[in-house]
Amino acid sequence: MAGSTTAERGERKRESSGPPPSVRRFGRRQVRRIIVLAVVLVFLGSGAFWLLYGSDLVRVERVSVSGTRVLTPAEVREAADVPLGEQLVSVDTDAIEARLSEALPRIDTVDVVRSWPSGIALKVTERTAVLLVHKGGKFIEVDEEGVRFATVSKAPEGVPELKLAVSRSGSAAASLRRFDEDRLTREAVRVAGAIPPSVAHATRVVKVRSYDDISLELADGRTVDWGSGEKGAEKGRILTALMKAEPGARHFDVSVPTAPASAGS
Repeated sequence: MAGSTTAERGERKRESSGPPPSVRRFGRRQVRRIIVLAVVLVFLGSGAFWLLYGSDLVRVERVSVSGTRVLTPAEVREAADVPLGEQLVSVDTDAIEARLSEALPRIDTVDVVRSWPSGIALKVTERTAVLLVHKGGKFIEVDEEGVRFATVSKAPEGVPELKLAVSRSGSAAASLRRFDEDRLTREAVRVAGAIPPSVAHATRVVKVRSYDDISLELADGRTVDWGSGEKGAEKGRILTALMKAEPGARHFDVSVPTAPASAGS
């Protein structure tokens, strides 16, 4: 190596600098692949955009309805007013939900689902009446949240009537000033939800005189002083036990769970 000329050493230095030829070729292939992939993705993206927003293949052609009990699918479809022929991806599902909630108060919740490639599915959950308000020969249905959601001409079977018998004078008047009729209605709903099943089917009336003076009237004439809606589960258990222990009693009082009572025969 001592005899190597300066020119030879420079040549070897140039040959040893930079990546080997195989590495350079590999790098060029990678760049070409990335470019090809990018072009493909652009074409795919353009195709997907056209399919969603320009193609007739994904337009709304049908509307399906499920979950109805009292309402009919036709009523739901009419209130939903789904824009047939519109691109499925462009359908405003929130607007459909809003129209249904406004037009059909009986609907508690609704899921508006795109059913690809050409459908809209309306999955409805209706409100369930737990109490009825008798007014003008008809019945207003009240759900578990105290919402008055529908008026019907015939009382649904097995749903007790709510009677607000609040006095406008004395201590009851003070209760009414503190708890308005809506609040008292919600308290009655709370009581109705705590009535044990063995008693619920026979309950015909839930009577409210004040917030803490709520009673039940059963189909066979028996009555129950329930009190307020507080400690409902405990009152339900005590009432069930009391009725078993005193089957001939006509009146039961569980307004104070620690001191239940029964009377009459």
